[in-house]
Amino acid sequence: MTTHASGSDLNHRPEVGDSAARLALALARLTRVVRRGGDLAGLGPGSISALATLVRGGPMRLGDLALREGVAPPTLTRIVAGLEESGYVVRAPDPDDRRATRVQATSTAAELVAGVGQARVSRLRDRIDTLGDEDLRSLLQAIPVIEALAADDA
Repeated sequence: MTTHASGSDLNHRPEVGDSAARLALALARLTRVVRRGGDLAGLGPGSISALATLVRGGPMRLGDLALREGVAPPTLTRIVAGLEESGYVVRAPDPDDRRATRVQATSTAAELVAGVGQARVSRLRDRIDTLGDEDLRSLLQAIPVIEALAADDA
């Protein structure tokens, strides 16, 4: 994405109109398609997401994990309790503040997250393989734009 439009500029860009809603819906549907299937060891999307965050980000306090995941602390506490019971995470006192608890993914969790990621990429690749040449070129050209839209600093 080469430029950023201010909020007032969007009022002068009617072509964006329904396209934003269509893109949001399409991305949500594509995400569901990619997440569907595969053995997730009985874990829901919230648990998989929390595990992936821990695998990639390393040990962190429960509050920090809740913030990153965009869920309420009580919800995350329930998720972590289930993950701990299943052997995917361990809790330990925070070395910087013994009153706080940090949670860390186990090696089993890292293997599960890697497997889930590979399965999702495979499902998406299967969908992409159904595209014609022109649609494939368009999709490949759009990837940097979608990455820019998805960036945390956008």
